Amino acid sequence: MTGTAKDQDYEIVSPPTDLRKKVRILSPREARKFDPVKAAEDAVKRLSPQFSVWMDDETRRLLQAWETIQSEGISEEVLATLFQSAHNIKGQALTLGFPLVGEVAANFCRLIEKVPSPERLPLELAERYVEAIRAMVMEGAKDDGNKTGVELLEKLKSVTDDFLEQLTPKSEDD
Repeated sequence: MTGTAKDQDYEIVSPPTDLRKKVRILSPREARKFDPVKAAEDAVKRLSPQFSVWMDDETRRLLQAWETIQSEGISEEVLATLFQSAHNIKGQALTLGFPLVGEVAANFCRLIEKVPSPERLPLELAERYVEAIRAMVMEGAKDDGNKTGVELLEKLKSVTDDFLEQLTPKSEDD
């Protein structure tokens, strides 16, 4: 970008509400008793019944992106949607109590990121990732305590590593 600030298009957005008016100021006595960590833990505890619903919603978005690929074919745009869905799951899985699903989604993201073009994405492997995430969320395979989920993750990692290794040309020094 070249030019001065006057040459650039921009918009200043002012917040419609002053959030300071929404916050109650604690008295010194209340402030001494307030434990922000405990308050956060209590909030998480209150919200935790919703975690499975939120993970179901994210999984549904992933399945919709995959169904679009199956019906319309693969393109940059549709692949970006699939990646965004997997990326959202990866980012939220730990917080929502599904760390194993997060690892599967992270490896799926890695596969999508490393493939040089949409046409090179191995659709059969991509389908395995989508189905693994769907099944793990549906079955509640949340962590390393689920042996089937761990085995599935390891197999997907291995197949992905093999595929990506084939994409990378070997140098003469190897």
